Amino acid sequence: MRAFIFTGGRICPEFIHERPSGDDLSVAADGGYKNAEQLGVSISYLIGDFDSFEGGEPEATVPRSTEIIRVPAEKDATDTQLAVTLALEKGADEILLIGGLGGRLDHTLSNLSILESLDKNHVHAVMTDGQNRVRFIRSTSYLIARSEYRYLSLIAVDETVKGVSIEGCKYPLKNARLDRGFQYAVSNELTGNCALVSVKKGGIYIIESRD
Repeated sequence: MRAFIFTGGRICPEFIHERPSGDDLSVAADGGYKNAEQLGVSISYLIGDFDSFEGGEPEATVPRSTEIIRVPAEKDATDTQLAVTLALEKGADEILLIGGLGGRLDHTLSNLSILESLDKNHVHAVMTDGQNRVRFIRSTSYLIARSEYRYLSLIAVDETVKGVSIEGCKYPLKNARLDRGFQYAVSNELTGNCALVSVKKGGIYIIESRD
């Protein structure tokens, strides 16, 4: 099952074309509900402490068809993490997170770590705000199709990532090493219809950006 999770942060709605359909699950994490509204998406579950809603009362504006799950403001997990947990409990094995990249840096870094956690649990996950699209892979290969995103960057997560290869890009790599302290595989560009990114050992973020 595929789940759409709408979280906070600035988005570029004109560049986000993905929408839930059929049996897809739709979950909003607190302020992410406003991003879902911008995209015209109906939400099945709304979870959070609701500090982003006026008076902390989402019931005043949210349709009755949306199930509201209130959690304490003082908690160990972020609203986005709770939304992901809810989606997994409902059976999601593919997750698309909308938002989560713009705004507060601490939230952005926390949200990126969710991609790594989902990969460990064999859940395919992508995060986008319309300006950027992010995936996490570890010791595997991934095919990136040409799209409206212009740039392709690889960011090492581990201290050292080995056996990194990029095919189909302006700046190819073959069996290269990436160090977390020196990120040089940035602002690449596809030269054909697709690019193949391979990693023999280690984890990376694959980031596509518009400009």
